[in-house]
Amino acid sequence: MSETIQLINDWDFVLASKSPRRHALLKGLGLDFEIRTKDVNEDFPSELEANEIPEYLCAKKAHAFRSELKDRELLITADTVVWINDHVLNKPEGRAEAKEMLKEISGATHEVFTAVCLTSTEVQHVFSEGTKVHFNALTDAEIEYYLDRHAPFDKAGAYGIQEFIGYIGIHRVEGDFYNVVGFPVQRFWKELKEVFEAR
Repeated sequence: MSETIQLINDWDFVLASKSPRRHALLKGLGLDFEIRTKDVNEDFPSELEANEIPEYLCAKKAHAFRSELKDRELLITADTVVWINDHVLNKPEGRAEAKEMLKEISGATHEVFTAVCLTSTEVQHVFSEGTKVHFNALTDAEIEYYLDRHAPFDKAGAYGIQEFIGYIGIHRVEGDFYNVVGFPVQRFWKELKEVFEAR
């Protein structure tokens, strides 16, 4: 067993996320983790752009837990945004906003940025990953069909790449597919190794 794997096994991981997609991706890495959640205000300074937004927000989420961490606990927080036409698409407030978001990404290319913050009692490390997503043009009927069946109001940009709209709409992805799902697992593993090996 490598030194890094042994170190990982010696730590207790805490995932501060309600996202079932992040839960599934971390389980896929074989990590055992405890889930802790809090409602954290997700406002951010208006001058932030692109990857700066989720980097700010995942660090903000970590701050809410940092004083509660024990030795050898590693907190994982994350945030995902869609960036298009020089502005951000977060989670839609309801159906009307979700429809407007889907109409904007229809036939266009946008970027998905996910940032992750790794926090212990001793260190904090933030990184982000970007992926370009190219969408076919969507009809109003396809958008309505998707909203009726999936209600994607908990997703940045109002869509899930692993759902109907991703199946029919996305014709090309440049970068990490799982980053668009909501967690850049390959980059996470790389950064995790670097954090442990630097100790």
